[in-house]
Amino acid sequence: MSLKWEFPGGKIESGESAERALARELDEELGIAAVIGKRVARVRHKYRNGGTIDLQFFAVREFQGEMENRIFNDVRWARLVELPGYDFLAADLGLIRDLSEGKLL
Repeated sequence: MSLKWEFPGGKIESGESAERALARELDEELGIAAVIGKRVARVRHKYRNGGTIDLQFFAVREFQGEMENRIFNDVRWARLVELPGYDFLAADLGLIRDLSEGKLL
């Protein structure tokens, strides 16, 4: 869904754990070697068009390498309280609310 904000990540490949998939995706999308922390949320979202997505969100508190935007229109660091001001994908909105209200992390 173009021009919506989203968190980096992607599909889990056969034989991968969710954590390994995220580490791979962060390398592919941002060029960083991330230390994947604990899972902070899991969301199952059904879109109006009938598609369903199962999302897992993990804390990443440290990484190596210089972050490089390899695939996105834009990449930004934002304070948690600023997140509701961004136009995120519908599946992310509950997480955005909880993060901005200090309920997670």
